[in-house]
Amino acid sequence: MSDAGGSVPNVPSALGDDRAERWLGAAVPALTLDSTAGRVDLSELSSDLLVLFVYPHATGLPDTPVPGWDLIPGARGCTAEACGFRDHHDRLRDLGAALAGLSAQAVEEQRAFAARVGVQYRLISDPMRQLATALRLPTFTASGHTFYRRLTLIAKGGCIARVFYPVLEPERNAADVAVWLEGGGVG
Repeated sequence: MSDAGGSVPNVPSALGDDRAERWLGAAVPALTLDSTAGRVDLSELSSDLLVLFVYPHATGLPDTPVPGWDLIPGARGCTAEACGFRDHHDRLRDLGAALAGLSAQAVEEQRAFAARVGVQYRLISDPMRQLATALRLPTFTASGHTFYRRLTLIAKGGCIARVFYPVLEPERNAADVAVWLEGGGVG
């Protein structure tokens, strides 16, 4: 599913919509994908408490820019978001949450990024955007490639309990998630 935003076709709007509610209660699909920690089944990963942030583009690949990337609302900030989750990883773990990031980026590139910036949680590679298909997650197209729109799913017991969407300040996303969990967001 590709969304249009503003007057530019297939570019996400910085404004959200009410679709986040439609994912609440949905089961996390049984999809086995490659990750920086080996193959993982998303439904098994979400059997307890999972924070899964979904980001649009290849983190930390300055040699492969997408023309106009910084002008696309919601596209910029993947590295800042991943590093924010890196910095909040212990806090989230102390709250009982497993943490993972997911994008369409190749797992080899994710491994290189994780090593370069010290990411200790798994990054999941979904180049065919299977999760987008299964949950009808929003995507956008730029330079002939389809990317995920930025959102964060919190799942408990295999079902989605909360969705942060849109994520307009990616560098704050991890802190916002932690505050929500600390406030008893998931019973």
